[in-house]
Amino acid sequence: MGDVLGAPGRMAVESRLAGLREELGIDFCVVNGENAADGAGLTPRLAERLLNAGADVLTLGNHVWRRPELAPYLDQTDRVVRPANVSVRAPGRGLTVAEATDGTRVAVVNLLGALFFGDVPHGPFEVVDDLVEQASRETPVTVVDFHAEATSEKIALARWLDGRVTAVVGTHTHVQTNDARVLPGGTAAITDVGMTGPHDSVICVEAELAIQRMRTAMPIRFRPAEGDVRIEALVVDCGADGRATACEALRVPID
Repeated sequence: MGDVLGAPGRMAVESRLAGLREELGIDFCVVNGENAADGAGLTPRLAERLLNAGADVLTLGNHVWRRPELAPYLDQTDRVVRPANVSVRAPGRGLTVAEATDGTRVAVVNLLGALFFGDVPHGPFEVVDDLVEQASRETPVTVVDFHAEATSEKIALARWLDGRVTAVVGTHTHVQTNDARVLPGGTAAITDVGMTGPHDSVICVEAELAIQRMRTAMPIRFRPAEGDVRIEALVVDCGADGRATACEALRVPID
């Protein structure tokens, strides 16, 4: 599921995720929760709310350290992962393995892009091979959340991992791309899965405020928008061997 944005996104997850899982026959759900707190970031309390609403694993991104109270929580949970390519001394983990409702073990890897993120300690391509090898020793089913700015970097990583992981799902830019596909080696991929939140906005911000800042270059204080709330996600089918057989971008309006 795409980035959960503030209160509207949280409410959408809490009201619809359990029903969607049942309706679509979803065995395992990964939710990017790095913007679930109002003003960005994630707190332990909100993480528990998203997990209780039906997420199996939460992933993070460039706002991982926005809320200081999250750091000790990451050391205590195996259901929330932070980007694996931040400092090796940082709290938490970049890879976890959890069980789907059908008993399948699913590995989840979280990575941060290097292009246009100037403070990433390690490039994603430096660490991803070891992570995938580690995951493959646990299970053939591996999902990679690649939280990155550049479409080229996201596509390159998906192509590099084709045939070695089940899915490479891009997050961060909050705009769902029209390129959901299964690559030749059996890896499902989408450049950006989109966002769960208000789409009558500029990537969740009230449009008038975002436009005002862009037109004037003044430090306008942003407020989250509220209208046209949607859940956006990628649904992936795979076999016991971990190879994806189909994938489809999902967009669900919230009444």
